[in-house]
Amino acid sequence: MHIRHVLPVVAVAGALAAVTAAPAQATEYSSALKVKGVQYDAPGPDSNRCSGGNTKDEYLTIKNYSRTATVDLKGYVVRDATGNKFTFTATHRLEPGDYVKLRGGRGTNSDAGNVVYRQNCNFIWNNDKDTIYLLKPGGARADVHSYTKSANDRDGNGYITYHG
Repeated sequence: MHIRHVLPVVAVAGALAAVTAAPAQATEYSSALKVKGVQYDAPGPDSNRCSGGNTKDEYLTIKNYSRTATVDLKGYVVRDATGNKFTFTATHRLEPGDYVKLRGGRGTNSDAGNVVYRQNCNFIWNNDKDTIYLLKPGGARADVHSYTKSANDRDGNGYITYHG
């Protein structure tokens, strides 16, 4: 008799565990570098003109969350769901706790200013939904996040924070 009562409780507990499991995008990858946040929708009307456009106002912030290791971004790749990508081709070292903003548009890269420009005036992130991939030089995932404007941008400012 006790067995009949125990099995339903175990089945219900298992179902609750399955319902509360973390989503696939919450997977933690073994990397010191993670996406801190993304300004996926540049303020104002989108204009991808190289002169006077606002692609530089769309950016991805990548942070080194290590307490001890310096990480060189050379060879890391950032891409979206459709395959638009940017590869860090030059040395850019992030000290522990340091970050870099990968901006659209054209500009001068600066270690001191924590900025790298994509040297491309096209927007990379979709304004309604997209997936952000940060890939290690060998192609392994360092961090991945999917977003939808309606679910992840509650205040509607075009910016989403992932790792604080």
